[in-house]
Amino acid sequence: MPKNVKDLLAEANSAVPKMSADEAKEKIRSGDVLVVDVRDATEVQQTGKIRGAINVSRGMLEFRADPESQYHNPAFQKDKMILLHCASGGRSALAGKTLQDMGYTAVFNIGGFKDLAEAGIDTEPA
Repeated sequence: MPKNVKDLLAEANSAVPKMSADEAKEKIRSGDVLVVDVRDATEVQQTGKIRGAINVSRGMLEFRADPESQYHNPAFQKDKMILLHCASGGRSALAGKTLQDMGYTAVFNIGGFKDLAEAGIDTEPA
C-alpha cells in the first residue's frame, strides 16, 4: 500500500530522535556537531540561520551527504553528530531519516528555526 506524507512523517519521527532546544544549544556550544538547516535558501535569506549552520535544502541533501557525489559537502562526515532543523520540524525529520538510510548514525531533529532562536541559540544573517 502506498504511503502518504502523514505515514512518511510518522516513520521519520519514530526513527529520528528529537533533541530539545536547550540540549541542542549545549551541543552547538561544544562545537563538535554539524548543524544543517534544510530550509530553502529563500527562507534562510528572510530569517537568517543558526550561527555556524550550513544550509542544504532538502532537495539537495542526498547529493551533499553522499561522499561519492560530485556535489558532496565534506562537512558531512558519518562519524559526526548532525543536528537538523527546518521551519517547524517536519522536513528535518524526513531529512534525518534519509541520512540514517545513507549510513549516518548520530542524527537528531532539533525542530524549527523560530523555536531555536527564541530559546537563545545564536543566529546570524544568511
